[in-house]
Amino acid sequence: MTGSRGYNESAQYVADKFAAMGLEPGGTEEWLQQVPFITRMLDVENSGVTLHKSTGDVDLEWAKDQIIYADRLRAENRIRGEVVFAGFGVHAPELGYSDFDEIDVSGKIVATFSGAPATFPSTERAYYSSGRTKAAELVRRGAIGQIGLMSRLAERLDPWENWTQNLGTQPGMSWIDEGGEVADFHPELQGDAKFNRHSAEQLFEGSSLTFEEALDAADEARPLSTALGIEVTMYRRAEHERITSPNVVGILRGRDPDLANEYIVYSTHLDHLGTGAPVDGDSIYNGLYDNALGVAVTIEIARAFASLSVPPRRSIVFVAVTGEEEKLAGSDYFAHYPTVPSSAIVANVNIDMPMFLFPMNTVTGYGAEHSSLEGLTTEEARKEGFEYIPDPFPDQVYFIRSDQYSFVRQGIPSVYLAEGIGSSDPAVDGRAVLDAFFAEHYHQPSDDLSQPIEWETALRFSRAGARIGYRIAMEDQRPTWNEGDFFGEKFGH
Repeated sequence: MTGSRGYNESAQYVADKFAAMGLEPGGTEEWLQQVPFITRMLDVENSGVTLHKSTGDVDLEWAKDQIIYADRLRAENRIRGEVVFAGFGVHAPELGYSDFDEIDVSGKIVATFSGAPATFPSTERAYYSSGRTKAAELVRRGAIGQIGLMSRLAERLDPWENWTQNLGTQPGMSWIDEGGEVADFHPELQGDAKFNRHSAEQLFEGSSLTFEEALDAADEARPLSTALGIEVTMYRRAEHERITSPNVVGILRGRDPDLANEYIVYSTHLDHLGTGAPVDGDSIYNGLYDNALGVAVTIEIARAFASLSVPPRRSIVFVAVTGEEEKLAGSDYFAHYPTVPSSAIVANVNIDMPMFLFPMNTVTGYGAEHSSLEGLTTEEARKEGFEYIPDPFPDQVYFIRSDQYSFVRQGIPSVYLAEGIGSSDPAVDGRAVLDAFFAEHYHQPSDDLSQPIEWETALRFSRAGARIGYRIAMEDQRPTWNEGDFFGEKFGH
């Protein structure tokens, strides 16, 4: 877990591996770049949510009915306000969609579904599903608090029991910038909670709209917003602590005098969940696939580059980041404060949770379709026997859930190389195998060495990952955003 002794030991392990293969230290303290964090732990006994219904006040029980989140900075705050429902909380005029056309949210607590309309293209859907994007939109419109609701899709993909399993066992974390400001902190939003279905139904009881009708609109990707005719009080108290946790950075210098000062960044996250609520008596959340194997693949890619008799033309940065499980905090910090010139970073290749559960013959590259990286990734993957396929899991919005997104937000073309669903064994249904893993083992203690590993697939995947970076490092031109691309227009410099 980020900030733990175990994490620090893992960081030293990676640094030792980088040193042994002859990489150059790339941190601010030799191999390390310390990331400053502020942690937050909710004082449950002094925090809560009350519905002020026409029939009387109803206190919602923490974990059973609601999850109220600790403030990122403030020790204590309380808010009471009128609640309005605003669909997904999405304003996407370029896609002809807005949940705010018929509602004024200024001075209100806003209830929204997680996610974004399923009719959006995959990565745009991911962008508008982001809590960061939604919070910024609410602040822009003058909201004072937010309540998250679960759509039918969200309940199916990530049921309430998953959200409550480790409540109170681990702190939340946010990184702190060089000016002392807390990342993604919006003081205007004075309350933040998530409701289960029963609580959401109570929230809608006094309105002209039933919760079932709201769910139907979400399923149909149809904007639907209304005042709910109810006020809610949210109050919370939290304890905070300042800590640091390091990213680990190694550099292989390129050979070309004209290109050696440009960099490809390989990223992989070194953190997992640490210990948590016991499952069948086991409280250690091992993280074999998430992300010990991703780290191992990245180390081997680094070893392959370091063993070349002739280095590539451009330089390569390998960074094992902290805080991925804390909303990509470590990579976000590195992308804001890279240890090489930010303008010299030409691309990011991200390795996170590669699944080697069956003999795989397809891969995908989340985000590659927005830049010249897609064609390159397709060609290099094919050399290792993989066909490139589009996002096979658009409902999961993986594009915003791994560290390449931190680089995309800084205008850097990026690809998150990941497993596909195709199997070279016709008796194996790859999608069914992956679905079963995510339902039973993802973020559970059972993500451990009892899981199968198809080593031949792992080898080819690692070689494909190395080929992609090598190709970028050797080409005359740096990768470019596609003309008129959504992310290139939004973040490209």
